[in-house]
Amino acid sequence: MDFNVKKLASDAGVFFTRAVQYTEEKLGQAEKTELDAHLENLIARADCTKNWTEKIFRQTEVLLQPNPSARIEEFFYEKLDRKIPSRTTNAELLGQYMQDAAKEFGAGTPYGSTLITVGEYQRRLGGAEREFLQTSAINFLTPLRNFLEGDWKTISKERRLLENRRLDLDVCKARLKKAKLAEAKAALWSEEVDKAEHELRVAQTEFDRQAEVTRLLLEGISSTHVNHLRCLHEFVEAQAAYYAQCHKHMQDLQKELSSATGDTFPNAFAVNASTSGVSADPSPPSTATIPGASPPSRSPNPSNALESSTLKIEEVKPPATGTRKAKVLYDYDAADSSELSLLADEVGFEEVCFPFLTFSNIHYISISDFSMYCNRNVFDLSLTTELLFGKGLPVV
Repeated sequence: MDFNVKKLASDAGVFFTRAVQYTEEKLGQAEKTELDAHLENLIARADCTKNWTEKIFRQTEVLLQPNPSARIEEFFYEKLDRKIPSRTTNAELLGQYMQDAAKEFGAGTPYGSTLITVGEYQRRLGGAEREFLQTSAINFLTPLRNFLEGDWKTISKERRLLENRRLDLDVCKARLKKAKLAEAKAALWSEEVDKAEHELRVAQTEFDRQAEVTRLLLEGISSTHVNHLRCLHEFVEAQAAYYAQCHKHMQDLQKELSSATGDTFPNAFAVNASTSGVSADPSPPSTATIPGASPPSRSPNPSNALESSTLKIEEVKPPATGTRKAKVLYDYDAADSSELSLLADEVGFEEVCFPFLTFSNIHYISISDFSMYCNRNVFDLSLTTELLFGKGLPVV
């Protein structure tokens, strides 16, 4: 092995002088050559581009592959220059499970046949997702990765080289300054001044050349933005095509299920659609009706799908004969003249405990008024519930 000790010592000396210059600059003990404003702006723009491109790239990877373990596996495959194995999407796996379950339940049963249909469409959704992932990886992720791993590494290398040239230039400036101070004291130092001036001219030339190379590379960031803009449009187009395809598959699935289950479940989809858009009913609160009295008038609402199941007054049976009673759970002081003061463990007939249910003088009692007493836990709910609803008192 050819081991050049002289070159190694020279490189070590250059590294040491650069380190000293850098440290003195940080401590404010040495002058620093500033870059021109245009080059500084290009460097700031390049750093901003790199930082945001890296964030967009990482988050797009998360969007396309949320599983961190799968991302790590794909990363190692890329570093080893091996082909990434094809993965089954979650939708495809769900579709396979549905079809396997249909075989167990029986493909001829309604549930089994529906599982087969839904499973097939889930597999189609998975296929659309797979195509979207491949397209996005090629048209969007790959250009971003090429910039971060290719162009940016080249720019960073030239910037480090420019920084080294600047340190060498400042070292030569400091050395020339020291030589001129020594020359003022003795003429013997004239040779040192000439040498320092020559080194300074060489360092300045190297610095200017490297600054121009770095500037050209940094100006190429504009071309990078144009390229990334084109890739972004392709990514959006791929997303739009993917979601449009998924929407079409789901519409086809809904139509197929509606036609297949229309006879068995005629309102399976209509009820969900109608109830989701029903506005709040502005009618008065429900009331309990005492048999023998005419109920309050209410405007009919033919659009209500549950109207037909409401208990009608003709179907109400008269209340059972006999005396009903309720037990007070704890003492209660009336809030005003419309309420009763009660004592704990008091058991009374309906005329005592429920004067608002007296058949002779009051025909209607609002459910909200009755709930006021029940919510305060004044009465035993099992008794009051039986009294109001279990003996033929309808809710209308």
